[in-house]
Amino acid sequence: MRNQEFKDYYDVIVIGAGIGGLTSAALLSKAGLSVCVLEKEPRVGGYLAGFRRKHFIFDTAIHWLNQYGPDGMLDKLFSAIGTDHPKAIEQQRIRRYKGENFDYLLTNQPDDLRNQLIRDYPEEKKGIEKFFLKARQIGRSFKNYNRIFRSEETMPFFRKLKNKFRMLEFAIPFIPYLSFSGEKGLKKGLDRFFKNPRLHQIFSGEQELLGCLIPIGWSYFHDFQSPPKGGSQVIPQWLQYVVNYYRNPVALQCQVKEIFLDKGRCTGLSFEHRGKIQRLNSKYIIAACDIETVYEKMLPPDAIPSDLKKRLRKADLYSSSITVSLALDCTAESLGFNEELVHLVDENQHFNDQSGGDPKLSEISILAPSMRDKSLAPENQGTLTLYMPAFMDYKNEWETHLDVFGKRVRGAAYQQLKKEVADILIQRVEEKIAPGLRDHILFYEVATPVTHWRYTGNKNGTMMGARPGRQNMKNKISHYRTPVKNLILGGHWAELGGGVPIAAKAGANASLLILKKEKPRTFRLLAGYMNNTVTLASMNGNDCFLPYDNSWVRSKTPAESDAHQPKEMTL
Repeated sequence: MRNQEFKDYYDVIVIGAGIGGLTSAALLSKAGLSVCVLEKEPRVGGYLAGFRRKHFIFDTAIHWLNQYGPDGMLDKLFSAIGTDHPKAIEQQRIRRYKGENFDYLLTNQPDDLRNQLIRDYPEEKKGIEKFFLKARQIGRSFKNYNRIFRSEETMPFFRKLKNKFRMLEFAIPFIPYLSFSGEKGLKKGLDRFFKNPRLHQIFSGEQELLGCLIPIGWSYFHDFQSPPKGGSQVIPQWLQYVVNYYRNPVALQCQVKEIFLDKGRCTGLSFEHRGKIQRLNSKYIIAACDIETVYEKMLPPDAIPSDLKKRLRKADLYSSSITVSLALDCTAESLGFNEELVHLVDENQHFNDQSGGDPKLSEISILAPSMRDKSLAPENQGTLTLYMPAFMDYKNEWETHLDVFGKRVRGAAYQQLKKEVADILIQRVEEKIAPGLRDHILFYEVATPVTHWRYTGNKNGTMMGARPGRQNMKNKISHYRTPVKNLILGGHWAELGGGVPIAAKAGANASLLILKKEKPRTFRLLAGYMNNTVTLASMNGNDCFLPYDNSWVRSKTPAESDAHQPKEMTL
């Protein structure tokens, strides 16, 4: 974007064009505020940006979506922005549990899995039935999640009290199982249902009991969705279109350097674009990016209390990952894959090794995106994604080092280590699931925790920010309002948990905090919609929101564009 395309002043500047930042920007734009989004990367989307290689499109992080079906939180929220939003696709086949001695499939008819387990373990029938019953109760609670996705920071006192009862109602099915985590906790939790160790082994890749129950619960209520056609990146592309529709810019390759303060209130920021430092002024800033980067690098040293910064440094974060994206010269289904996510484990490994980051031992998740969406790959070809939890400290921080500017140097040793890890994962999948896989690989790309850190700025390349849990709740890790007036968090760090629903929720609540001050009527309308007391038709028919013509059209993928072109000859 050229310098003259920026205005001198915006009502709101949003740092980060991931789902959280773009959701807040779209809602505020529709409310009539001037907004500018600054993104340091050349594409919008954050973890959902994806990438293209040749005629293949690859999703970078998404395995499934939830809350995106009819009446789900995401569908409800995106519909408030525009009814032309990309539509998710319900999954039929959801999860395959594959070990050395078992192979089970969870579908959107989970009683089929329940009945199969009863046939295989008839002596555990009573416990298996109880396990699936409790999972269903948890799933029913999630079905009502769209009633509680408004943050209490946006509520008056009595609304907070009412919301606490709703939160308690939501949490009741979970409470008995919250403490069953870790090796001993998981075993103790599963023992409450069945004692047979072979039944326990099916869940070898899980770290807590709720991780065993929740997928089954979601399945009962058809809450597993695949990304919209064209890949998950069409979601941020649609949001970018909406922001631009209201003549607000989404500026790429803009690295924010400093947030300016006047008497404890933010007044604007500076950013670097194409080697030039520029300044923008604004009344509000929404930081939908890494929280430590904001607090430690963008603000003056004394702007944030040292105790808060100390607690954030010790936050319990989700892991990062190794993601290997494969382009195939055949379809994924011809190698035996379907739409479900395959969880490949060796149940004989130690508990800690299942998610410890060793490519020879850790659980691997395998997904065939081109099986779900034929537009992602050329005809008669396909894609596979291999995913494994990983950490920044693996083998001397992936054989990298920081230079004097704090940039991570990636040399030949890093490239070699990436290849070695990818080769191990490919070999394991080939041996256990897809014989001959290596012979069908056209090329592959590898993303490490270093990659995720470079592209998102998230500490240690964490995939989803801070985990829900006692430690993070006690330390008050998640928050929207910051010690700096008019600086609001609007990404994963505003909420505990992760994924597209949490990011969109954070963006929406950040918007509410600004509208509450700047446009009270608009705030009440949107808050009412989020509370289920205002209908979508009533909201769209009110002059508080600017009209939107629902004119977005998804661009064709490379495979679709070339579908009717002559094929190149190879010799």
